[in-house]
Amino acid sequence: MSLTDDPDLQPVLLGLFLSLYLVTVLGNLLIILAVSSDSHLHTPMYFFLSILSFVDICFISTMAPKMIVDIQTQSGVISYVGCLTQMSLYAIFVCMDDMILTVMAYDRFVAICHPLHYQVIMNSHLCDFLTLVSFLLSLLDSQLHNLMILQITSFKNVEISSFFCDPSQLLNISCFDTSSDNIVKYFLTVIYGLFPISGIIFSYYKIIDSIVRIPSTGGKYKAFSTCGSHLAVVCLFFGTGVGVYLSSAVSHSPRKGAVASVMYTVVTPMLNPFIYSLRNRDIKNALRRLHSRIF
Repeated sequence: MSLTDDPDLQPVLLGLFLSLYLVTVLGNLLIILAVSSDSHLHTPMYFFLSILSFVDICFISTMAPKMIVDIQTQSGVISYVGCLTQMSLYAIFVCMDDMILTVMAYDRFVAICHPLHYQVIMNSHLCDFLTLVSFLLSLLDSQLHNLMILQITSFKNVEISSFFCDPSQLLNISCFDTSSDNIVKYFLTVIYGLFPISGIIFSYYKIIDSIVRIPSTGGKYKAFSTCGSHLAVVCLFFGTGVGVYLSSAVSHSPRKGAVASVMYTVVTPMLNPFIYSLRNRDIKNALRRLHSRIF
């Protein structure tokens, strides 16, 4: 479904989404280059940040190019295989975002609550292991969605009430509402929703408890500044996700729900590098050194 039926707005939307996509890819690529090229940033915190930036590039690339082409050609048609592929990739990368943000919260918890043991606990093997587990869990999430969607026997001439193959919209098309499907939905909600959010809340509860015990104001500010950017990204990611869910539940207009999902799927990945670069002195210094090295 297109975001608007007004032909006069099509060129505006084309320019807007093309600009947002290019800014997102460029911004996240700069974060990856800054982290990989600067030895000062070869730490677990920035390792996970570079992974998050890579995932954000992949996440927006599953939807934005197709959406831009659809606006240009004024056609919203997608093949059965293409739809399943887009849905699978979307499920993988949105879940990876979720998992990596949870892992980053654990990293900040160890750094602030157990600073003397940080290097021992957050070693390279654990970082690689946590990244691999995040990917495998994301792959599992994608396959479970596929199992439910593949029950739909006919996809011909079906209109999806979104600008991409949103898994939730595809599940609504299904005529099957069996107990097994509901069990899988509850399982996904608990594993990929409740557990990560609970882990992040617990981590920040312990972090705040540790920061409060720091006697000096400067020490408190320094400790909290190391996780301020991550907390902002977490609030943006889960806040826009909840906003999309509530807007679709309250509003009966599919187009309004599609517009709301733009914030979650396009704007959020674009803002992440800005949040980290503007609030993080190490990233800003690394970007300056990268700029001077190139130019």
